[in-house]
Amino acid sequence: MADVSTKEKAIQLSHGGGGKEMNKLIRELFFTEFDNPILRSEEDAAKLELQGATAFTTDSFTVSPLFFAGGDIGKLAVAGTVNDLAMMGAEPQYLSCSVIIEEGFSLKDLTTIVRSMAKELKQSGARIVCGDTKVVPKGCADGLFINTSGVGRILRPNISAANVAPGDAIIVSRDVGCHGAAILMAREGLSLESELQSDCATLWPVVEQLIAANIPLHAMRDATRGGLSAVLNEWAVAANVGITVNEASIPVCDEVKGLCELYGFEPMDLANEGTFILAVPNDIALGALEIMQRFGHCESAAIIGTVNDELPGKVILRTPWNTKRYLDLPQGELLPRIC
Repeated sequence: MADVSTKEKAIQLSHGGGGKEMNKLIRELFFTEFDNPILRSEEDAAKLELQGATAFTTDSFTVSPLFFAGGDIGKLAVAGTVNDLAMMGAEPQYLSCSVIIEEGFSLKDLTTIVRSMAKELKQSGARIVCGDTKVVPKGCADGLFINTSGVGRILRPNISAANVAPGDAIIVSRDVGCHGAAILMAREGLSLESELQSDCATLWPVVEQLIAANIPLHAMRDATRGGLSAVLNEWAVAANVGITVNEASIPVCDEVKGLCELYGFEPMDLANEGTFILAVPNDIALGALEIMQRFGHCESAAIIGTVNDELPGKVILRTPWNTKRYLDLPQGELLPRIC
C-alpha cells in the first residue's frame, strides 16, 4: 500500500485547501484505500443504482480516545453505520465518508485509521463512494471527527420496534458492555490482567444468516449508547408491551463485571458497538439462537427474556434472588464520547 508521503509527518491546513496538498492526500490515501469505480469517477456526487425499498442512515463519530483495545474511530465509523442498516434488514451497499481533521494530526495515525476503515468494509461488502475532507486550525477539533452515511437494499421489510409482540423472546447476540468498559479502561489508563476489548464489529454477516434462514425477525437494534437498558425500554414504549428480563441470563464477562463494581455502573447501561438485540416469536427462538451461535460467530448469544402484555411500557428485571425491579432508562451521560 502506498504511503501518503515520506516527508510530511502531520496534517497541515493546506491539506484542506483544495490545492496540491489536498489532492495528494485524497488520491494517495483515501482513493488508494477505498478504491472503486464510483469513487474514482471524481464527480460532485456519486451515481448509484438503487432498486426497491432502501434504508438510509447517518452518524458522526467523536470517540475519545481515537484508538482503543479492539478498534479505532475508523473501524467504529464503518461498523456503526453498516450496523444501523443491518438492523433494518438491509444489505449495506454504499457509504459516504467525511472527515474533519485538526491541524497537526499525525499522518501516520490518519493512515492507520483509513486502512482500518477499508478492512472493516470487507466484512459487509459495502463501498465508500463519496466523501469530504476538512482541515481546521489547531484547537478547533479534538484530533479527528468522522461522519459516515450509508444506504442499503432492504432484504427483509417490516422489521420495527413497533412489531415487538407478547409471546416474543428477547435474544442478545453476545456479552454486553465491552465497548463502554474498553473505552473506560483506555481513558483511565487501567492496566488489568485481562484481554478485554471493545466488541466493535460489523453485524451484517450474522443478520444475513438469520435472513437466509427465514427467521421471522420482529425487531432488531444494536445496543450502542444506553446499552441493553435503552433498547428494551424503547421497545416497550414503541410497542406498548411489557418486557421481563432474567438478569442471570444476560451474558456479562468478568472484566466488565469488575469495572462496573469499581465505578458503580450497570453492565446493561454500558455502550456496545458489535452487540445487537432481537425479538422473535418464542417458538422459533432456539432455532434463531442456534443459527447465531453456529454460523454467526455469536457463541455467547443467549435468550434473556420475554415480551408480555403486563405493565405496558415497562421493563422488569428478575434478579438472581427471584426479586423484581424496574430496569429503567440510563440517566445522565455515563461515559461521554464513546462513539
